Amino acid sequence: MLIPPEAYPITGMTVVETRVIAIFMLAALFWVLEPIPIYATSLLVILLELITLSDKGFKPLVKSSADNFGTLVSHKAIMATFASPIIILFLGGFFLAMAATKYRLDQNLARVMLKPFGSNPKFVMLGLMLITAVFSMFMSNTATTAMMLSILVPVLAVFEINDRGRIAFSLAIPFAANVGGIGTPIGTPPNAIALKYLTGEHAISFGAWMAFAVPYVIIMLLIAWLLLVIFYPPAPRAFKLTIKGKFLKTPQALIVYITFAVTILLWLTDFLHGMNSYVVAMIPVAVFSVTSIITKEDLKRISWDVLWLVSGGIALGLALEQSGLAQHVVHSIPFERFSPLIIVFMVSVVALLMANFMSHTATANLLLPLVAALGTSLAGLENFDSIKTLLLSVTFACSLGMSLPISTPPNALAFATGNCETRDMARMGVSIGIIGILMSFLMIYLLNMINFL
Repeated sequence: MLIPPEAYPITGMTVVETRVIAIFMLAALFWVLEPIPIYATSLLVILLELITLSDKGFKPLVKSSADNFGTLVSHKAIMATFASPIIILFLGGFFLAMAATKYRLDQNLARVMLKPFGSNPKFVMLGLMLITAVFSMFMSNTATTAMMLSILVPVLAVFEINDRGRIAFSLAIPFAANVGGIGTPIGTPPNAIALKYLTGEHAISFGAWMAFAVPYVIIMLLIAWLLLVIFYPPAPRAFKLTIKGKFLKTPQALIVYITFAVTILLWLTDFLHGMNSYVVAMIPVAVFSVTSIITKEDLKRISWDVLWLVSGGIALGLALEQSGLAQHVVHSIPFERFSPLIIVFMVSVVALLMANFMSHTATANLLLPLVAALGTSLAGLENFDSIKTLLLSVTFACSLGMSLPISTPPNALAFATGNCETRDMARMGVSIGIIGILMSFLMIYLLNMINFL
């Protein structure tokens, strides 16, 4: 027998809000403990919302005359999370990455871009990090790491077994991939989730995101490189890295090159042509499908689990927002007693800690809806757009969680090579994480002060 909703309201909260809390806690536990795949947790969240929170849900649960029952969520809005513009943006990124890999654009670009870095191991490592970061801005961090680690094999063969340079090169790739993903809105799922809340007067274009994120990535890469050189200096031995291959000149390869360049150019110049990044993302999807560059078999290899994971996060945020729970929770905490700057820093630290032990996307899914609500309630942050400040700080912090092999797939791939140990990864990961939070906090503060954000 179902317990009537009127029998279990929590003081000060509606019945709908208590159900959102239950779904939120279930998602948090399942994303941390992973009793089922994390993308399956997202699907479960959407199903539970449709049944218990939507206007077309299970009648005994959603039909009530109680005064404190609360506001139901539109079932169309919940199901639309599968076709959110954020999902289309990521789909466009996936098509670009698949086409680039299929026609060896990535390896050929790596070959060309590594030439200027000479034969000094320290500078070759810097070159590998910069190239990895560039690829991670437009490709999956995991796919980029796998590709770059394969390129790294002949490099590691040069080093002696006890040469600490082996550790440096093995850690350089995953750390560069994690940091590089911050550079564009499609670089990593937390960025795309943040865009869901950066709308209206708080909106950030693709080009504007890169305008402040790319300098941040460059600074963090240089810091990570210096730390690797200091902690794990490679032996002073010159070597030459050889990557075989050449650019293809077939009609389809040329279409890939042109579409890749045009898409990125349009993303960077949206202020000129008026198309936002979501509309532009459809160009590679349509072009590569029409020209059979991406085939039916290729579509089966798209990371649909990532898209579903992001959809679940959007749906969770939708429930938190439309039920009024996010605002209720934020207003129940006396944030006015604390400096807004302290709040920004502490929330970023929480995000960094969570991201080290669970999926970065899951961390963003849980924190960003609450952070968006918190941003609207902060006062006293002169010359600050508090919503952007909080969302960007937390989003960057999510990508900086890389202290353990389980923190990110790139870390796991690097650890699997056997060239580094957990303590090496933790030593570097903690250092980069703390410096990264301080750096993002400083940069966002300065950019707000000059009204760039």
